[in-house]
Amino acid sequence: MFKINIKETQNPAIIKFEFPDFISYGSNFEFKNIDDTANSPLARQLFYLPFVKSVYVSGNFVAVERFSIVEWTDVQDDVKKQIEDFVTNGGKVLIESQKETTKKIPVTVYGETTPNPAVLKFVANKSLTKTAVEFKNIDEAKPSPLAIELFKLPYVKEVFIDENYVSITKFESYSWDEITIEVRTFIKQFIENGGTVIDESLIVETKAHEQQQEQYFDNLDVTSQQIINILEEYVKPAVQSDGGNITFENYDDKTKRVTVILKGACSGCPSSTFTLKNGIENMLRQMLHNNDIVVEALNG
Repeated sequence: MFKINIKETQNPAIIKFEFPDFISYGSNFEFKNIDDTANSPLARQLFYLPFVKSVYVSGNFVAVERFSIVEWTDVQDDVKKQIEDFVTNGGKVLIESQKETTKKIPVTVYGETTPNPAVLKFVANKSLTKTAVEFKNIDEAKPSPLAIELFKLPYVKEVFIDENYVSITKFESYSWDEITIEVRTFIKQFIENGGTVIDESLIVETKAHEQQQEQYFDNLDVTSQQIINILEEYVKPAVQSDGGNITFENYDDKTKRVTVILKGACSGCPSSTFTLKNGIENMLRQMLHNNDIVVEALNG
């Protein structure tokens, strides 16, 4: 009888079903809905379960992300049995012939300058991640095979990935004129060849990651929620267009101090920090009708 193992991940919404042998060699596949599953009969079968949000196939495992309508402890054994029965009865995890054709989906990647001269933003015409992540070195980059490969390039100092773009911070000894084309081509080919940009199941549950979850927002005081909504609607889009990101850290009602964290192109750029700090401070004072508010902008 074919057997698989259940393995929890650091993301409570995602669980892995590990196979005794490899099911994918050198390629990774993510399926967001049943219409994407032409090359994975198993993923198609799993999407008939009402709680399945996405399916990820890599190496020797299938990772399944659930909707919040159920807990994995209630359904994981049934999913395990369904996968075992499916494979035992001859069902295919991946269809090899179609897998090869899906690896080479054309991707457009272009470079954009940012206010930080050390950072360039590389924008793709497809979604890369649901969770903004920043890596200061290769040791932090385990959740991102793309970031790991980028750190092997001698001029890459830091990597920030959000939505559909990758922001690269270079070392001062290199010029963007010399390396832009090489970086853009590297990212484009990596994505086209089926490489995984972010493995959502491996993102460490840091405070920064926790702050992006709905439960964190619901537990905040009303003023903090208002501040987050203002940042999300009026500040973050502009910051992201410059290859960076901004996250709410905390609000002290006694001192009226708002602390925010700058990431990507905005991190480490003195002019950006000063401009953003003053702009956010004035905006919050006006929109919250409180001239005592002070903003502290920290680099991530």
